[in-house]
Order: sequence, then structure tokens, then C-alpha cells
Amino acid sequence: MTVADVVTTDRYPTRLRSASSWIERRDPVVWPGVRKGPAGPGELAAHTTKGFHTQRLLGPEEARRYREELYLLAADSELRGDGRLVLEPDSREVRSIFAVHRLSEAVAALIRRPRILDHARQLLGSDVYVHQSRVNFMPGFTGSGFYWHSDFESWHAEDGMPAPRAVSLSISLTDNHPFNGGLMLVPGAHATFVPCVGETPEDNYRSSLERQRIGVPAEEDITRLVERHGIEQFTGPAGTALWFDSNSMHASGNNITPYPRSNLFVVFNSVDNALTEPYAAPGHRPEFVAARDFAPLSRT
Repeated sequence: MTVADVVTTDRYPTRLRSASSWIERRDPVVWPGVRKGPAGPGELAAHTTKGFHTQRLLGPEEARRYREELYLLAADSELRGDGRLVLEPDSREVRSIFAVHRLSEAVAALIRRPRILDHARQLLGSDVYVHQSRVNFMPGFTGSGFYWHSDFESWHAEDGMPAPRAVSLSISLTDNHPFNGGLMLVPGAHATFVPCVGETPEDNYRSSLERQRIGVPAEEDITRLVERHGIEQFTGPAGTALWFDSNSMHASGNNITPYPRSNLFVVFNSVDNALTEPYAAPGHRPEFVAARDFAPLSRT
């Protein structure tokens, strides 16, 4: 089967001209192929049912060291003007830094730890590579949120990810409270793909990193999902980790408290789910947003 054939057989059409019916997921959530790993039966069951699960991953001192490492990156003047660094649209403070596993040797080593890498392999049923990594800073008072969306919708439409066979790991580097912009998720919504309306413009990737407008569900769709499943929030002390399926519906509000919220995100994709041509975008996004090196990640 050629790349053209794969793109033609689009099982998750989106970025449409008009509203379309939801698509019920037929792909697994916990994929077969890797029988043993660090994830326990309860974690696997929660991931299958809700689309996410949490764990205590780092101690307070470790979380502090990674936080300081990434704050140094944010203060690096050489990254200013670099596409990997994204600023808040209003305050112009640092919002995100992409490809942090390539900028930081400490982060590169962290994600290769068996407790993390083997966890991702267990969920996706295969070897994995890093599709994307970033740190999201949500400074006190000025940190802006992220509107409701499914990451897979964007990765499918704009990067050519064929199936929702990817998983995100979010590691809290600061305490995540209910009141400082903590991530909200709709448990169970990962089982439904919600097509979005609106064609992808040429320059969408850059503007969407600051404030996403294309690839977001209609308010009616979000309302129906929440009425069906409810909302849960990821909170916990620094070092707490959240694993969530690529098709999880999630969002975060603005942070108007004095307490900053910073999280390290790493997206693992199955090597058997390598990117093709974008399904609903005029061209590829940059490598630091959507990696096209599909070599399996190895342990330290």
C-alpha cells in the first residue's frame, strides 16, 4: 500500500466544510503486542475506560531539578526568535518550548527511563518514537489556557498520523491545583472522534500554538460530550504524571492566580503508526512540532 492509498482511506475525516456526525472509535486504546510492562492492571483498565490514568513519577527534588533546567531554556536569549519557542499572545511571556528532549540532555535521558519508555510501549503495543515534546509554562496571573480539543484531530489533519495510536505523558513540574489552570479531561470521550469544521489555512501551525482556532469542536459537540461523560481534572503535587490517549478531549483555563503551573509533555507514537502526508492541511508542520524521524527510542 502506498502513502497515497493510506491518505485516500481516511477513517477520521475532519476540517470539513459543514458539520458531520461523530465517528465511533474502532482502534484499540491499549494496543496488543507488548504483554509486560510497568503499568498495572488498574492503570490499564482506567486508560481503556477513561482514556487516561495518573501516577506518581518524580520526587519533589527531581521535579525541582527539571523545572530549573527548563526555566533556564526559557531564559536563553538564543532561543528568542527561534520557532521552537512560543510566546503568550498578550503578555509575550514564554508559553511553550518545543523539542525539549533535543534541547536538554536531562529530558532526553528522563524519557528513556524504563519506567517511562516501557510504559509507553506497553500502552501502544510496539516500539515507540517521540512525535513531539514540549514544556508548557503557565505563569501566574497571565498564563492563558488551551481550548477544548483532541490532539489526534490536529495530528491526523496536519501531520498525517493515520490512527490514534499515540499517547501523551504530562509531568507536573509545579503543583497542579484546581485553581491555577489545571488540565481538564472528558473521561470516555477518547472513544469518539469529533470532526471539526473549517479548512486548515497555510500558516495555521504558528498561530495555533499561541491560540488554537482551527481544529476545535463546536460548542454543541463539547456540551454533548460533557453531558454524557462529565469532566475530571488533573491535579497533584510536582512530580505527578498523567498519561492520556491522543484522542482524549481536554482543555485548560487561564491562570489568574499567583501560582505558576508548568508541565513537561512528551508524545510517544507507535513506530507502526508513522506519519504519512497530512490528511487535511496544505503541507507538513515543522520537525520540532511533528517529528518525521521514526527510529525507535532506546533505553538509557
